[in-house]
Amino acid sequence: MGLLQGKAGLVTGGGVGIGRAICEAFSREGAKVLVADFNAETGEATAEAIRQSGGDAVFCKADVSDEAAVKAMVDKALESFGRLDIACNSAALSRGSGPIHKFEREVFDQTLEMCLTNAWLCMKYEITAMLEQGGGSIVNISSNSSLRGQANNTAYAAAKGGVNILTKSSAAEYGGEGIRINAVSPGVIRTPGVEQYFKEQPEIAEGLKRAAAMNRLGEPNEIAEAVVFLCSDRASFITGQLLSVDGGGAVK
Repeated sequence: MGLLQGKAGLVTGGGVGIGRAICEAFSREGAKVLVADFNAETGEATAEAIRQSGGDAVFCKADVSDEAAVKAMVDKALESFGRLDIACNSAALSRGSGPIHKFEREVFDQTLEMCLTNAWLCMKYEITAMLEQGGGSIVNISSNSSLRGQANNTAYAAAKGGVNILTKSSAAEYGGEGIRINAVSPGVIRTPGVEQYFKEQPEIAEGLKRAAAMNRLGEPNEIAEAVVFLCSDRASFITGQLLSVDGGGAVK
């Protein structure tokens, strides 16, 4: 029996990279999965791959920075599965990089919206659903840039720092209601976005690859395994925590 057997789950940003790996891991461990993504092609591809493997998955196109779309997404999960036991808020999009004194206010605001406000919106409706059924588990995807900052990526690092405090504060609010809320903080993970970043910034690619004590990049499935554990009943006394999955990057 899988760690998530019989549970109904939701994953945002489920079309590619870490989000897709989490969707696949949820299904492998026995959960039904709503795959949410603003890209219909990649999101539906994830759901179809799960169905082809014998799992139960539905796709929902959703811009999770839009409150109406988030509500509709959670409603679809409830309509499809009858409940929502677990959720992972993985969707994030940084709108730009560069030194603070050259950063445009619009770009900064958009990054906060796509990396912090969207997580709050998702939690608002996920928690509402979980309160009605007596509990659940939520995992937010943070970033190691939130732990020590990241030059020329301040907006993203600040937004993910907000995700950390959002996670801890909400865990304190809802622990007594049977809802556990944690976060996973990835190091440098081999995703399509990171590979593209390496192409655009080749001068820092090698340094990032050596940032971990283990001297390699992480893989999306290694993040997914941590999320599965935190969502499972094996983590039943864990809430309000930030788990770094970074190959020792935080200690190197």
